[in-house]
Amino acid sequence: MSSLIQDFATFKKRLSRLPVVAHRAGEVVLTAGSKTGELLFLRSGAVEVIKDGVIIASVSAPGSVFGEQAAFLDQPHTADVRTLEQSEFYVANARAMLARDPTVALYVAAILARRLDAGNRSLIEVKHQIQSGEPLGVIGKAVEKMETQLNHSVRDPTGW
Repeated sequence: MSSLIQDFATFKKRLSRLPVVAHRAGEVVLTAGSKTGELLFLRSGAVEVIKDGVIIASVSAPGSVFGEQAAFLDQPHTADVRTLEQSEFYVANARAMLARDPTVALYVAAILARRLDAGNRSLIEVKHQIQSGEPLGVIGKAVEKMETQLNHSVRDPTGW
């Protein structure tokens, strides 16, 4: 078994020890501007991430994490997270978990790094399209692609 799969298995085991909170469809679980100090890991269900009134992602992958940016930057949440259906989350104290558990810290850092890389690649694509005079429709499709790439989903090598 590869190290990545072992680390993911360890990560899942650690999550299973956390409290689980359930939310009905349509509930806001994180509010932009609030400071919860929590990390939420999607156990089941689906959510949408809304920033400045714009839906920037729909997420249903178990293990997806929310609140990580606020935790790492020690700032309020920058987006609302609202359930699309009945959803359950593992809930952790962000500071404590990231400080004491390198497996979780590396997992969250890897998600952030993937999002940053996808965002950078998409930004370059859009910039090239603008510079070459592409029609707005083409640029709009590139922006939609960027939104998809920047979602909170995870790639689970074990099929979680």
